[in-house]
Amino acid sequence: MTIYSKIVGTGSYLPPKRVTNQDLTAQLAEKGIETSDEWIFSRSGISARHYAEPDVQSSDLAVAASKHALEMAGMVPADIDLIIVATSTPDHFGGFPSTACVVQQKLGIITGGAAFDVQAVCSGFVYAVSIADAFIKAGTHKNVLVIGTEVFSRILNFEDRTTCVLFGDGAGAVVMTASKEPGILATKLHADGRYANILCVPGKVASGVVEGSAFLYMDGQAVFKLAVSVLEKVANEALEIAGLQALEIDWLIPHQANIRIMQSTGRKLGLPPERMVVTVDQHGNTSAASIPLALDKAVRDGRVKAGQNILMEGVGGGFTWGAIIAKM
Repeated sequence: MTIYSKIVGTGSYLPPKRVTNQDLTAQLAEKGIETSDEWIFSRSGISARHYAEPDVQSSDLAVAASKHALEMAGMVPADIDLIIVATSTPDHFGGFPSTACVVQQKLGIITGGAAFDVQAVCSGFVYAVSIADAFIKAGTHKNVLVIGTEVFSRILNFEDRTTCVLFGDGAGAVVMTASKEPGILATKLHADGRYANILCVPGKVASGVVEGSAFLYMDGQAVFKLAVSVLEKVANEALEIAGLQALEIDWLIPHQANIRIMQSTGRKLGLPPERMVVTVDQHGNTSAASIPLALDKAVRDGRVKAGQNILMEGVGGGFTWGAIIAKM
């Protein structure tokens, strides 16, 4: 019997602290940095974002999102035999123990199932779902918890207005399970290390000390140009694998980085704007968390329904990009 993987539960969580463009503009003005709501929104489509409190870690956001996803799936934590966490802001310096293992512990899972992190920055959730799909289809795991979680506010330089206004914190999760019916219809992943320096945290560690900057760096123009190019291509690659035409996609759920990139992708695919899920205006760019956050919102408000085809795609530092087509 052919084994498929299917998304059966979604969940998300945003820290309570909501920071509007006006709030951020006032904070930056105290540092002598000039910006405005109009300047931020016109370039990105962002009006607000959420920041975690100092004592809240990526794993805390992940656990909250996971509980919502498990509830929707009708499962308990002990049903999960694999946890994959996509994050660029892990709980621990050096990335170990993995945030996935911390989530496993906080959820009280003691069955000894596997847990690991994936690092593909803003493409991380797409990568993680693709990995979960492969494990389920191979028959090695049955119920997989896939999480994108970030506290990007910790690596923002609030003296650089070109980057600090763009990012926020949050988490999204899905439960994927083995199914007799097709769920994940296609996955396609790419990377090109030649562009590693256009979006990165360039600092290095030596003798326990960070050498260079520990803040996020982005060449905005280079990222924009590359993202617009690769997202259309990878979407069409995934459509070909799935045997679908673009107009058979009910919902486009792209990485929520910049509204202009998102709109450009939709236009190139011939999809009307009303079939794209947009949360960047209220969440900002939450990196690996952005797609599952948007997916959960659209599921819970009734837009995404059972049987519909959704296209999820992301692009991030590395440089990485990928797309997934799923039947809900």
